[in-house]
Amino acid sequence: MFRPNKIQTILFHGLWYFNIVPKARQLGVTTFFAILYFDQILFSKNKTAGIIAHRQEDMKKIFRNKIKFAWNNLHPWLRNYIGEPSTDSQYELVFPNGSTIFVSMSTRSGTVQFLHISEFGYICQKFPEKADEIVSGAINSVHIGNMVSIESTSAGREGYFFDFCTEAQKMQLEGRELSQLDFKLFFFPWWEDPRYVMDGEVFIDKEFEEYFEKLKQSHGIKLSNEQKSWYIKKKKVNKEKMFSEFPSTLDEAFQVSSEGAYYKNEMRKVYSQNRILPIAFDSTKDVDTWWDLGMNDFNVILFTQSIGGQIRFIDMHWNNGEGLKYYCDVLKEKQEQYGYKYGKHNFPHDIEVRDYSTGIARSQFLFQQGLRNIRIGKKESIQDGIDQVRNIFSRFYFDEGKCKELYNGLFNYRKEFDKKLGQFKDKPKHDKNSHFADSVRLLGQLWRDQLENTDGESGIVSESFF
Repeated sequence: MFRPNKIQTILFHGLWYFNIVPKARQLGVTTFFAILYFDQILFSKNKTAGIIAHRQEDMKKIFRNKIKFAWNNLHPWLRNYIGEPSTDSQYELVFPNGSTIFVSMSTRSGTVQFLHISEFGYICQKFPEKADEIVSGAINSVHIGNMVSIESTSAGREGYFFDFCTEAQKMQLEGRELSQLDFKLFFFPWWEDPRYVMDGEVFIDKEFEEYFEKLKQSHGIKLSNEQKSWYIKKKKVNKEKMFSEFPSTLDEAFQVSSEGAYYKNEMRKVYSQNRILPIAFDSTKDVDTWWDLGMNDFNVILFTQSIGGQIRFIDMHWNNGEGLKYYCDVLKEKQEQYGYKYGKHNFPHDIEVRDYSTGIARSQFLFQQGLRNIRIGKKESIQDGIDQVRNIFSRFYFDEGKCKELYNGLFNYRKEFDKKLGQFKDKPKHDKNSHFADSVRLLGQLWRDQLENTDGESGIVSESFF
């Protein structure tokens, strides 16, 4: 007989049509949905239940240890009543009532009434094309009124899993009524599981003391001494992965899921030191801009103010499919709207490339459009630029509203993953996040030059202002 634990009981009593579950590890969520869906197809005619696993090894375990185990351990009279499967393959059971349950690593054609996706955050991070197929294919194959469940530990602040969780949390906080196609959010932190305790005294240093106090004051989470001891010992083994594997809060679950991320330690400090906040524009200070003229016509402009040793990201703009004149117009619009007084406009070295349509360098075109005080960076290695950014990351402050894409982009800026070898390559993954990171990399280079050159005029083309 299956006896649900505390987490599984909460899920059972709160079930919706579409359910999404960010969680700590090993809480039995996939087991719960596997048993629930198996029960549904045993006693319903012509129904299909599917479970999508993120790895071949997990696909085997789910089918063997959950589906086949449940079938093999049914009481003999109940098995006789249901009838032996007409199909009993490695990953699928088809019963005489016409119902089917399968475990797969990819989508399946045809209508599914019950669909569970395991470790979807991992799939979104490592295999985005597969995540696209799951969303467009598998989830769309579940018609309204049927059930979808998604569970995962976190894997970064991007992708479908993060987006689905964010929207579900927003609807929950706003108290909006859910449609049958909206995800209901269930978050299960580590401290909800009564197993996560340890006897014996463990020294609590200042860092852990402040962390536990923050949980208590900011979130009302009061931990026992046994829970604190378990957490300290576990974190010394898991280190930064503790936040994604065993989160205490939902925000923390997505905060430091940073495998392969270049700025994982720096962004962890940004969050812990509350350097993402509403930033008021200081009308007495210049606004500098930092550009990335990216591949595929994706361009980024960052707007900063340097005040008291802080580098404050106060605004940003990005787009594609537009010419340079469009971006010059954006600067004018922001100047008129917010009163920005521009200082230096900073560009990567390829601003000197000639445009095929006009025959003149892009820097010259910008000058003709009225852009002044242009400063141009040097061509250098990506790794050198990343190191330079790390050296000044402690100066960074981000406007919470206007620069959300930037700090999320820096959080998710990571190495390219080699699917065949199952490891990260020693080069950045080229995506939207890399464009944001390239703009900041230019800042890292020219801010260093600014510090090294006391006159501050390295690379300046003109002294008048736009």
